Amino acid sequence: MADGVLAPEFLALQRALAGRYSLEREVGRGGMGIVFLARDVALDRPVAIKLLPPAMAAQPALRERFLREAQTAARLSHPNIVPIYAVDEVEDFVFFVMAYVEGETLGHRLQTRGPLTPAHGTRLIQEVAWALAYAHLRGIVHRDVKPDNILLEHGTGRALVTDFGIARRADASGATAVGEVLGTAQYMSPEQAAGEAVDGRSDLYSLGVVAFYALSGRLPFDSPEVAALLAMHITRPAPPLATVAPGIAGKLAQAVDRCLAKDPADRFQTGEALAEAVTETAALAREVPTPIRIWLRRGAAERVPVIVWSSIGVVATTASIASGDVPGIGRLVLYFGPLGVYGLLRALNTRRVLQAGYSIEDIRLALREQMAQRREEFAFEAAAPPTLVGRLIRWVTYGALGVATVAAVVTAAGLRMDWTTSLKWLLTFATSAVVTVGGAVTGLALPGRRVTPGDPAKGLQSRIWNGRLGEWFARLSTLGMRRQALPAASAHRPTEIMIGLAADALFAALPKGTRQELKDLPAVVRRLEADAQGLRARVDELNTLIAGAGEESAGGRSVSLRRAEERAATVGAARQRLRDELTAEREGVAARLGAAVAALENIRLDLLRLTAGVGSLDQISSDLTAARQIGLEVDAALAGRAEVERLLKPAGGGPPARAAG
Repeated sequence: MADGVLAPEFLALQRALAGRYSLEREVGRGGMGIVFLARDVALDRPVAIKLLPPAMAAQPALRERFLREAQTAARLSHPNIVPIYAVDEVEDFVFFVMAYVEGETLGHRLQTRGPLTPAHGTRLIQEVAWALAYAHLRGIVHRDVKPDNILLEHGTGRALVTDFGIARRADASGATAVGEVLGTAQYMSPEQAAGEAVDGRSDLYSLGVVAFYALSGRLPFDSPEVAALLAMHITRPAPPLATVAPGIAGKLAQAVDRCLAKDPADRFQTGEALAEAVTETAALAREVPTPIRIWLRRGAAERVPVIVWSSIGVVATTASIASGDVPGIGRLVLYFGPLGVYGLLRALNTRRVLQAGYSIEDIRLALREQMAQRREEFAFEAAAPPTLVGRLIRWVTYGALGVATVAAVVTAAGLRMDWTTSLKWLLTFATSAVVTVGGAVTGLALPGRRVTPGDPAKGLQSRIWNGRLGEWFARLSTLGMRRQALPAASAHRPTEIMIGLAADALFAALPKGTRQELKDLPAVVRRLEADAQGLRARVDELNTLIAGAGEESAGGRSVSLRRAEERAATVGAARQRLRDELTAEREGVAARLGAAVAALENIRLDLLRLTAGVGSLDQISSDLTAARQIGLEVDAALAGRAEVERLLKPAGGGPPARAAG
């Protein structure tokens, strides 16, 4: 329907599908299909129906190919691919039914709000690369990767690739059909533009063009003439992304540039290789809900002075008791009152977050993301060598801090002295405090030492909230509280949690008898979620160890490495071996994580198919058995690692030697 006028295909298709699907409106049209938003009458849910244009459906060869390839694509089951529920032909119509994704296309997002940030661009490239890799392993080449075929899900921001229904198998023969080039010439690989055979590397070239456009806001090649545009793809080198988007990190720009190589052999050979390359360039940005962003920001400025004041109070109280002068209530309130007020305010802030429907897990995930960002920032700062002026400022600042502490203790302890001496100590404290603050502020611009990739204050905060104290504080904050429902599009859930929530909703919608037959399903989902979260945490830990291998403590080896610095070649080889071992372990853990998430996704898709009337209980039972086996393997691996670490832990209680696996 355009401008209020119903297209003839809309009316004819609605008559043919009456009683099965209720068409609502046309949502897109291209050379290879017309897409309608509809509702499945029996299941009362929205779906998208893609119709092969009648003129093409009238050609037996095109009709047969569309059905064959759509049926092949319907077997794809991946979190970043829009699932196809059914492939059918009714009367003269050939169509397939797929999930309706609440969101927008990447093309619409870029046209309305401009280029993506590097972090969001990294996530987009990674998720689309995963989807393409999954299809390529099954012999399917998309051949039409472009912004309008990538959907961005509202709430999660997840990218889903669509239009696999018009893809073809890599070993399929036959020329490209007329009309397939015109709409996507801007994103065609050189070999596809030249009419040559294509494989998965052609899709990666197209993804490179999408990434170039998404990050810079412009295409690498553009021309009003299709022939000229195709000639550019075939003969002209793409401009380096860094020349048109200077703010993009070098490694990310290099990954996109490699995708745009003319020779397929010079590109990434698999989608997994591309996803791995961009993973190393930046941490993925997750959208933190507004209440939690406020929670992270509140109290940050007051935290340091409160801790310093309370620390001085502890020292002053200890000194007073040692001198026989037990401090009274007034002095204790003076010393520790700010800490109590700060704790009360944090409890109120936490209460607001929990009352909004979020949980302590949401807070922990936000802290984990914040820690990852701080690690990147500290790693960048560590690359700058300390200056002489910076070192001098650092020494003066520490000296002034020591004098201020002594003066504060003497003044606060109330030792007997005349008013002139008391005034001198007070002035000494004030002067030293001013010098300390000034030196600390100046030192931010002129660091006097190499910064280690860590933030002790935020690390302590994260450990507190991930431990029993954090749980106790959260429970205390909820006393007498009435929780609200979690807001719609509440973001900041890991993939396994999002899939598990979707599976829960689908399971709850099943008839009671079916739920009884699948009564073990929720427990299997919970176990896979827990396994995936444990594996994800291990991957994060290994990434940190790899980043600091040979510099910071990596399982207790850094001391021996530092002592052997005079043997540069030996140290370099040892560090490389350590990095290789850690990388191999990370790949193994990442593979188990992928298997656990894939098992979850298979269960979700089985439930989708069951509710769509195209699935079976036998298929779900089979996938549940496979999921249980994956859970047993993950549990065995995690338990084995814990046992190895226990055995390797030194008798004195030091850190264990690093164990692979």
